[in-house]
Amino acid sequence: RMSSITTHIENNIATLTLNRPEVFNSFNKEMAFLLQAALDACENNAEVRAIVITGSGKAFCAGQDIQEITDPELNPGFQKILDDHYNPIVTRIRAIEKPIIGAVNGVAAGAGANIALACDIVVASDKASFIQAFSKIGLIPDSAGTFFLPRLIGFQKAAALMMLGEKVSASEAERIGMIYKVFTSEEFTASVQALAETLSKMPTKALGLTKRLLNQSMTNDLTAQLALESKLQIESAQSEDYKEGVTAFVEKRKPVFKGK
Repeated sequence: RMSSITTHIENNIATLTLNRPEVFNSFNKEMAFLLQAALDACENNAEVRAIVITGSGKAFCAGQDIQEITDPELNPGFQKILDDHYNPIVTRIRAIEKPIIGAVNGVAAGAGANIALACDIVVASDKASFIQAFSKIGLIPDSAGTFFLPRLIGFQKAAALMMLGEKVSASEAERIGMIYKVFTSEEFTASVQALAETLSKMPTKALGLTKRLLNQSMTNDLTAQLALESKLQIESAQSEDYKEGVTAFVEKRKPVFKGK
């Protein structure tokens, strides 16, 4: 039987695929733990300089596998599902100091939508859609949806989408700033690959520090953020990539970054 998470590493890019297509890649305990382990492996592998999270088949991820929570034998309970399955995934996505692309190939619902939105750069196929499906079954948005969505699209729009549980098309998601870009379904795989390749050839350390700054900007005031920018600018200026970038600029050639 195929693993519910597959990892493919090539040209400094790790592609992690949610692989339970028969249930629209909905999460069960096993898949959640495998994704955590795959993210840890990417973080610790110096060869990996960009990460793509995508889904197999028609969907990106339909959220929680309802089968698991309605089966009295299997049901871990919501406390465990959030504390052990989803929250650690979101925490890892934000903590790994490498660019992570959420490549939404099809429907992203519930926790599936919010895990996608926790990624650094989210792109979608024109066949994809996003839905905060929680209110439809009497639940609240989890997996950091209430943290990221209002910051991405504004308080008012986020409240409406969460309360009404309306489906948002990929083009609408791009228009309102929920995601970065939409690609046609024909070009989706190649476009995601090209984006990941671009990121994988960039100064990984500087991108990681940028990510750290963006994380801190969620809670810092201006004074604290300016101080952190100073500190991390000094750090990035000590990298080999910075020296290479400046040298290449002076020599009027393309820089060759090593992620060091």
